[in-house]
Amino acid sequence: MRHILSILLQNEAGALARVAGMFSSRGYNIESLTVAPTHESTISRITLVTEGSDAVIDQIIKQSRKLVDVVEVADLTRRDHLECELLMLKVAVDRQSAKTFVECVRRYRGFILDESETTRTVQISGTGPEVSDFLKEVSRLTQVLEVVRSGVAAIEPGAAVLAQSS
Repeated sequence: MRHILSILLQNEAGALARVAGMFSSRGYNIESLTVAPTHESTISRITLVTEGSDAVIDQIIKQSRKLVDVVEVADLTRRDHLECELLMLKVAVDRQSAKTFVECVRRYRGFILDESETTRTVQISGTGPEVSDFLKEVSRLTQVLEVVRSGVAAIEPGAAVLAQSS
């Protein structure tokens, strides 16, 4: 099962490497990883997507909490959450495929960033599965030349806040 983990950690050199190293050393795969400082300059937030059973994810969370730089960890998959991923995609187009490609982009609420006689570059945002669905559909319509995905960003809606445990 796909899980989205949100990890708050000290914004220090090597902190991300220690988290990624913990995954690597235990044979866990990271499908998506985003990291950036939060509104507190000393804290960064990692949003990480991985696959595993609930038991495996519980073990990952317990092991992550033991890392010295980790402040808090939450499995957002188990909670109501909002998620978004950015995709930038360059495809080959000709007169026949251009129209159907543009229609597909519109259905997914995307934007054309650049167009030439033979290519289109677009931006799509949505949940990870929505972005993957778009990519599959486009692959059936035309030749994909280049793909850039940002990785998932996720947050709980409403008043819920991931914060340091007291």
